[in-house]
Amino acid sequence: MSKLDQVLNLDPSIELRFKGPFTDVVTSELTLSNPTDKRVCFKVKTTAPKKYCVRPNSGIIEPGTFVKVAVMLQPFDYDPHEKNKHKFMVQTMFAPSGPIDSVENLWKEASAESLMDSKLRCVFEMPPDAAQNNLDSSVEDPSTKVNAPKVSSATPEKQPLKGGNSDPELRKALDDCRRLQADVNNLRQENASLKDSETRLRKVAMSETVSSARPAHDMAQAQAQANQIPPVVLLIAALLLGLFIGKFIL
Repeated sequence: MSKLDQVLNLDPSIELRFKGPFTDVVTSELTLSNPTDKRVCFKVKTTAPKKYCVRPNSGIIEPGTFVKVAVMLQPFDYDPHEKNKHKFMVQTMFAPSGPIDSVENLWKEASAESLMDSKLRCVFEMPPDAAQNNLDSSVEDPSTKVNAPKVSSATPEKQPLKGGNSDPELRKALDDCRRLQADVNNLRQENASLKDSETRLRKVAMSETVSSARPAHDMAQAQAQANQIPPVVLLIAALLLGLFIGKFIL
């Protein structure tokens, strides 16, 4: 069975054009007109759903009326050499007569033979000045690339903000970075002080241990010396004891 022709009039009917620069959201408007005497359900689909926001992306168009659909392209880094393959499809079908409980269920229950669709491709346009600047920045001079000086990494305190100082979020991030750096420096100083204190305490403890152990060592040494009796004294004592015993026997 041949496919049904689209009953809605699309403006534009072939392509959606988006004009850069693409540093912010770019909106292209699509008008869907219903010239018939029946209600028509529509749904807008895209091959790149993460890059676009469509409002409204579905609905019902009453006979003789139209709906304007805003297709919003999200910001991205535009490359003139990259081929764009984004496409949109407007899918439609006649709505049944009478009240409709759920449009979602209506789409689920619809047969393939009752669906109509139209496809549009996306075209990205850059202003002449912006396109030339983008092209110049993408082409590098080999001599400049070879002789370019190396840029040293800057500390958080000296690194400039991208986009100027007007962004409060960037200023807040830089302030937080500075506070964290100051906290790190303070912690390092406290750690060094603790290490010095620990070293001094160890030295004091070692000196006290040595001083307390020295008197005990000296006392033991004196007692050992006192217990040692010279041999001459022992010999004299033995002679005296022998004389005393001899006299007693005699």
